Amino acid sequence: MTGRDTQPHTAKNSAPPADALMAQFAAAGFARAEPAVLQAAGVFLELSGEDIRSRMYLTSDAAGAEMCLRPEYTIPVCRDYLASPLTGKEAAFCYCGPVFRLRAGLPGEFTQAGLESFGRADRGAADAEILGLTLDAASADTGKTLSVRTGDVGLFSALLDCLALSPVWQRRLRLGFGQGRKISTLFEVPRNSVPSDHSGVLAALAGADRQGARALVSDLLSIAGISSVGGRSTGEIAERFLEQAAVKADAGLSAEQQAVITRYLAVEGDPDTAARKIRALAADTHLELGPEIDVLEERTGFMAARGLDVSAMRFSTAFGRPLDYYTGFVFEAHDPAGAGARPVIGGGRYDGLMKKLGAASDIPAVGAAVWIDRLPARDKTS
Repeated sequence: MTGRDTQPHTAKNSAPPADALMAQFAAAGFARAEPAVLQAAGVFLELSGEDIRSRMYLTSDAAGAEMCLRPEYTIPVCRDYLASPLTGKEAAFCYCGPVFRLRAGLPGEFTQAGLESFGRADRGAADAEILGLTLDAASADTGKTLSVRTGDVGLFSALLDCLALSPVWQRRLRLGFGQGRKISTLFEVPRNSVPSDHSGVLAALAGADRQGARALVSDLLSIAGISSVGGRSTGEIAERFLEQAAVKADAGLSAEQQAVITRYLAVEGDPDTAARKIRALAADTHLELGPEIDVLEERTGFMAARGLDVSAMRFSTAFGRPLDYYTGFVFEAHDPAGAGARPVIGGGRYDGLMKKLGAASDIPAVGAAVWIDRLPARDKTS
């Protein structure tokens, strides 16, 4: 079901965009997945970051458990895969249907299509396939070539590991990286953004057992009658307190560490050029990034072998995607004519997500979503 030999589609489609995409994905060997519309909310809040709460349609079941309308497909498809006899084996799925998110000035229900590929050990080839299939399908339907931006979360994580940063600074930098924040703003120890002085609480939490400290903060908030602030639960507020305590207790980043991170995040260009620049940085700073750079170059080779124009792609070391579960290759594709518009396609590799969802170990996984309402209109002359 991998569809590795699928050739790009160039025929003009007369079917609706969603139907045309699904026909192409099915022809490539991807089975149709139909996860439930109503999902347990907790897993999305835990794995997609606390900011998703304000964009979810939340409700409760008869037992009081927090539920939500499906905000995206990847996590539901993964959970269904893990509940099936296919767990740990190669499997490939496509999907198309409504997802539900609060969006300013836009409908809260919209159609999303996409692909998820599980269990393949040939990660570079699987990455290239997912990117190639979604680009081919969008191009076949619209007659337009999308511009592609790529990055690698795994490379950034490897850099932080090589710099021997403390866990709290690794988490802080990874989170800011995924959110696309300016790295310079993350080098500073955060200050309280509220007038109350929490220094005593932060000092008491510094170095404490994390589970016990989290329970203590949650209890204090409950005693004070605080159940949520700005849409955040007491548990999420407790996590924010703990992170502030850990950052304040840490010595921070050295000037040398900051310089290396800053230089790394300035690298961009086509994937081949970017790989050469990163190798030069690794050599200059004596950082062991060779295996991760090899992965980047191997993936680029598979993309070229599929007929993708690698020279037209932009690889940026500063590019991540705003979800905590990405672990490697990430990408977005945009309509070149829609300056500043949101991506038409987005996706990447998330090998660690299955374990977070209950699998005994990590399972290779990569996928992509296509926003049907963002597909560019076909030129009347095409």
